Amino acid sequence: MTDTARGCCGPDCCGDEPVTTIERGMTEEVTTMLGAHEALRDEVRAKYGAAARRAAGGEAATCGCGTSCNSKSAEWDPITSNLYEAAETEGIPPEALLASLGCGNPTALAALAPGETVLDLGSGGGIDVLLSAHRVGPSGKAYGLDMTDEMLALARENQRRAGVTNVEFLRGEIENIPLPSETVDVIISNCVINLSADKARVIREAHRVLNPGGRFAVSDVVLRGNLPEPVLRSVGLWTACISGALHEDEYRRLLTAAGFSDVSIEPTRVYGNEDVQALLDSAGLEDPALVTALEGNIMSAFVRATKPSA
Repeated sequence: MTDTARGCCGPDCCGDEPVTTIERGMTEEVTTMLGAHEALRDEVRAKYGAAARRAAGGEAATCGCGTSCNSKSAEWDPITSNLYEAAETEGIPPEALLASLGCGNPTALAALAPGETVLDLGSGGGIDVLLSAHRVGPSGKAYGLDMTDEMLALARENQRRAGVTNVEFLRGEIENIPLPSETVDVIISNCVINLSADKARVIREAHRVLNPGGRFAVSDVVLRGNLPEPVLRSVGLWTACISGALHEDEYRRLLTAAGFSDVSIEPTRVYGNEDVQALLDSAGLEDPALVTALEGNIMSAFVRATKPSA
């Protein structure tokens, strides 16, 4: 922890004053919370690393959002299936498509213009970065940010095979974007923000790196109702982009609190009975009441917001 992040009164700023029971309890609570965040991050990294290895080997990367690697629903996934038109992916390496684990097509909805700089949060195998690079042209640039080494290696190989030069893949976490403030014009992301244990920080970081007038344009899983406790406790459904998803009202609140304006959430797919059943099956949850509770309360959505001009 940095000096500026330390709270008083601790020994660094208040001499030898003793630590109270309340302070010790707060420290233990923070430590537990940070440990839980790290555990979730490790689960996500492991699952998406496995997905990258499958895609690199020519298999569909069914180990990300949606059903799990060993799910009986693996041949069809309710979240990640049928997101891209064949014409727009012409020239994209098949491994990039196989590694696609998103819930939408943000590049098609973000209205990218030639010369713009784009950042993809959680870029995976690189498909949305490569598509963005084509849309912004040689005078623009597309960054991809990912924390998983296997995904970065796959994305860079896909970039090489596609022959795209206006792309740079960065290693890092979306809670700590490794770019200076006011660097990019558009932030996209495809079913990744829901995986973070600190979504408020992700959104603040997105606001920081956007230029004034810049656009936040992401596809994400969003909730319309509350999740039952067994779903909230399921790590499998967290890495499947469900149990960590934000309610649409909370998404709007966090974007507004970070300084964004013109916030909108547009449903692109609302998950019905069969979709929900496939997701629950993948997590080993077989209670029929859960299907009823979740049906219609989970959706893929396009989330838009703008950083006001200075």
